[in-house]
Amino acid sequence: MTNNTKPYSNTKATLAIAKASFRSILRSPSAVVFSLAFPLIFIVVFANIGGSAVTADVGVAKTCDTANDFYRGLKTHKVANLITSQSTAEMEKNLSKGNLAAIIDIKKSMTPPYITVNTKYSTASGDKGNIFKMILTNIAYNANKPAQKEPSPIVELQETTIRGRAYKYIDFLLPGMLGFSLLSSGVFGTAFVFLSLRLTLVIKRFFATPVKRYSIVLGEAIARLVFSWIGALFIILVGHFLFGFTLIHGVTTVINMLILSALGLIVFMGFGFIISGLAKNESTVPPLSNIITLPQFLLSGTFFATTAFPSWLQSLSNILPLTYLNKAMRDVAFEGAGLGDVTHDLLILAIWFVIVYTAAVKTFKWE
Repeated sequence: MTNNTKPYSNTKATLAIAKASFRSILRSPSAVVFSLAFPLIFIVVFANIGGSAVTADVGVAKTCDTANDFYRGLKTHKVANLITSQSTAEMEKNLSKGNLAAIIDIKKSMTPPYITVNTKYSTASGDKGNIFKMILTNIAYNANKPAQKEPSPIVELQETTIRGRAYKYIDFLLPGMLGFSLLSSGVFGTAFVFLSLRLTLVIKRFFATPVKRYSIVLGEAIARLVFSWIGALFIILVGHFLFGFTLIHGVTTVINMLILSALGLIVFMGFGFIISGLAKNESTVPPLSNIITLPQFLLSGTFFATTAFPSWLQSLSNILPLTYLNKAMRDVAFEGAGLGDVTHDLLILAIWFVIVYTAAVKTFKWE
């Protein structure tokens, strides 16, 4: 008598779990709200009001004389945010796309004019370049008041303008909203799902079947990845066609952004596994998740550029994984960078992957 029983397929089990999990996600109001509704609301609101309060980020050239009264007066101005940490190449790049309102290079002389302020603007600087120009004019006017009857002024302003491609606020905002969506889905979604499966003894019932443990995790990961890809594609298309979000290489850029979304989601799911292992019940998931997500929402350049932060806060921002995902997304979308051009950001995410999943293995509980 022959036995026609087919061997058990964990691949089919994985796909079945993924299908069931995907349906569960679609039926979850919180998943739809955090992954789609909130990001779209933020995009509509911030894109129409133009982002944060008006500040003009200004690069300070490496050859700039900063030991003079003019520079000190400029430094105390609340609207002008002087940036000295960027390299010359970074400043030129940021000026050309309007990230910087201008680059200043102050020269001091023993003869009139005693101070010459060389300022480089970009056609992409827009209103912020004009605002900074008014600030310089005002400071120079006050400095030249005592010498109004002299043949030469104390301070002289000189300017040049280069051509650049405007960096719209939507180009900054939308990648941050994608990061917001991925972090919310990866942390909250994973934590709630696996804690619920454990508390309702669903996982324990799985163990009575031939299903392997990796099939459970992989099935949930596939479902969440597919859902996040659909959400990311929807957000990108809405941003592009309704608000002019820049996709420098079109479809290729979209594909690269989806790959980055997948890598980011995998890292963020690791946080969810840790929380599901630490949480005693579902009421403890939100506070634990917020400890991980809120600092990243606020400090990773999700809503506002980190250049306006104090240096100590920028140091903290440069530790967080969402900072590097946001940066890689923006470089790919606006700069036309390929995945090979954002290897530094990917390396940081890889380090976080190792750290997070090492902790997840130690804290995650199946029962």
